[in-house]
Amino acid sequence: MTERTKPWRGVMVATALPLRDDLSVDYDAYAAHCRWLVDNGCDGVVPNGSLGEYQTLTPEERAKVLETAVEAIGGDRVMAGAGAYGAAESRRWAEHAAGLGCGSVLLLPPNAYRADERAVLAHYREVAGAGVPVVAYNNPYDTKVDLTPALLARLHEEGLIVAVKEFTGDPRRAYELAELAPGLDLLIGSDDVLLELALAGAVGWIAGYPNALPASNVALYQAALAHDLETALPLYRKLHPLLRWDSKTEFVQAIKLSMDLAGRPGGPCRHPRQPLTGEQEATVRAATEKVLAEGLR
Repeated sequence: MTERTKPWRGVMVATALPLRDDLSVDYDAYAAHCRWLVDNGCDGVVPNGSLGEYQTLTPEERAKVLETAVEAIGGDRVMAGAGAYGAAESRRWAEHAAGLGCGSVLLLPPNAYRADERAVLAHYREVAGAGVPVVAYNNPYDTKVDLTPALLARLHEEGLIVAVKEFTGDPRRAYELAELAPGLDLLIGSDDVLLELALAGAVGWIAGYPNALPASNVALYQAALAHDLETALPLYRKLHPLLRWDSKTEFVQAIKLSMDLAGRPGGPCRHPRQPLTGEQEATVRAATEKVLAEGLR
């Protein structure tokens, strides 16, 4: 585990949610999974993100998922997903997280429509009022709202955000962000640009594939942050056939399949996500079995 001075730094795993065959949530398996990730070197978890299928959960399920994570590993190791269609609902989730002692929340911009800058600012102002540190989540592919370096700098200058999960896959943004908002923490947001963003100054990783292979991914992250390319680059090349699935539409299904193959509780997904096609499954299965055979865990 890395030494953290702030609870949103380090390897924070966006947890997949174990579902039973009847698609009910297996809370006991989820609690064990959170503990296992920390025991294998991860710094904490991010429940109720898109990898955790939060959009398909009832409010009661979503609340219990967060409570389960906090009870399992402690609130300071939990970054709660606070994404919702409206700012009022996002604030309610942030207040729930604050009440449980979570170290931070992860907040998408408003995404019910293509929000303009005024709407984005109002959204983050509302949720920041809950009093828990806010990590912005920039994913313009899914939200159609781009948190540009200039907009992120404005949010940071106003004291609304402490960090950003950067998912565009464009490492050039890291350098512009460091110029415009040097105090804003850059967190790696997509697994397949881990090395590039680590070299560009990232101080954390909101990670997908450590759900299946935590030890090797933590080793990769630590080597990358230390700019130890002799260690990082060969490991990155071995893992990249899997890491790139984190940026694909079927990332939840792919990571859950890898978890199943690694002996972890992955299981099925709720609709509207469909099972992987035969070709997709064969690709993920072959890549996972290859790294497992090479001793990566």
